[in-house]
Amino acid sequence: MNNKLLIIAGPTAVGKTSLSIKLAKALNGEIISTDSMQIYKYMDIGSAKIGKDEMDGVMHHMIDVVDPRDPFSVADYKEKADKAIEDILSRNKLPILVGGTGLYINALTCKMNFTEADKDENYRNELESLAEEKGNEFIHNMLKDVDPVSYNEIHYNNRKRVIRALEVYKLTNKPFSSFNLGEEIYNGPYEVKYYVLDMNREALYDRINLRVDIMMKNGLLEECIKLREMGYNSSMQSMQGIGYKEMFYYLDNKITLDEAVEMIKKGSRNYAKRQLTWFRRDPRAIFINKDNLNEEEIFNKILLDYKK
Repeated sequence: MNNKLLIIAGPTAVGKTSLSIKLAKALNGEIISTDSMQIYKYMDIGSAKIGKDEMDGVMHHMIDVVDPRDPFSVADYKEKADKAIEDILSRNKLPILVGGTGLYINALTCKMNFTEADKDENYRNELESLAEEKGNEFIHNMLKDVDPVSYNEIHYNNRKRVIRALEVYKLTNKPFSSFNLGEEIYNGPYEVKYYVLDMNREALYDRINLRVDIMMKNGLLEECIKLREMGYNSSMQSMQGIGYKEMFYYLDNKITLDEAVEMIKKGSRNYAKRQLTWFRRDPRAIFINKDNLNEEEIFNKILLDYKK
């Protein structure tokens, strides 16, 4: 059985979806989403989830696989997605990983070492209490001195990940980021072709801003109201995602709707910047600049390269 994987990655709103559909059709592939928000059911507009019509008959995996009230770790993602990869390969098809969550991509394709066996529940609880009392940014700032790489890569609202990074440092006296560094981790179980779409920063930011406006027009606020009516609240991991967190702030009367929209745009732009930083660290990643090539040219380039 072959063990080839194709990866189409890139920052939010760069335009991965339509290209991945074309490639899946041309290469007898099925798509595995590597998006940390599209895993959740009922959260469609804010996650820019692909619709059935857009799929154009191409099978997609790891979309709508978990209830928003349930905690979901990278290990949980890996367990489910590994099974999807095995299934696709067993049918002599090509798994195509598509999305912008670099940690998910690495979990599937690298030799990851999260030192998951080591835990310190007392320290976790202490950090949780600190975050509740002084805010997420307070414990995030604790990372700055001990692990600046994780400090820059983990958003302060990803409390669970911040706490894990601090816990690993306390247990091992090594930065959490050091467990994911080193060329040897990239010698994973698959033969990987890894492409990252990029474009002029200002043009990307314009696309992000426009996408948020379209989300609002398509009913992001109404989606969040419905989620609240279904019993989901801002304390849940799923609702910390960009787009949902800000809408919940508005619904809780903490900010105006205009402020919420601007926060979503700013948060999305900052996230795109962090995504690109992550991808640039990966020696396997082949960057393709969309400023220089149209989609058809990119499609042909990847197709030709893959078939070498």
